[in-house]
Amino acid sequence: MRVLGIDPSLQSTGFGIVEEKDGRLFPIAFGVIKPTAKLPLHQKLAEIKSEIEELIRAYGPAEASIENAFYAQNMKTALLLGQVRGAILVAVAATGRGLAEYSALEIKKAVTGYGQADKEQVLTMVRSLLGLDDDSIPLDASDALAAAICHLNARQFQLKVDDKELT
Repeated sequence: MRVLGIDPSLQSTGFGIVEEKDGRLFPIAFGVIKPTAKLPLHQKLAEIKSEIEELIRAYGPAEASIENAFYAQNMKTALLLGQVRGAILVAVAATGRGLAEYSALEIKKAVTGYGQADKEQVLTMVRSLLGLDDDSIPLDASDALAAAICHLNARQFQLKVDDKELT
């Protein structure tokens, strides 16, 4: 299964595509969507939406996973993040893909075993889990890769639970 992980942000939305085959994880693509800084908000949101749709068309993930906003520094930041998330949710919905949402704590715990891990610890574990030697992975991209890994782990767990219920 191939999953698109997304770490939403107005300035730097991270994305990461991970594929699971035969119990192994493979990085397919990762990076950061940076809308043109001088654009008005609605055009930045349209740019993010368009880029997400293009990633889905280009890489064909079966599902998407996004970090659920739980905490923001202030009200303005929370509102902006909500608008970015809205643009992303619409982009995913428009392609007919399933979407899962996980808290930052759940994502960190899935990749590091510790829900309070910092971004550098997440990056280190993502690199290890995916066998990436690249030292230049942006932190937003590693967070998005972690969201994809979290979803793949959750899907595997659910499949095992469903399988036990059938027996």
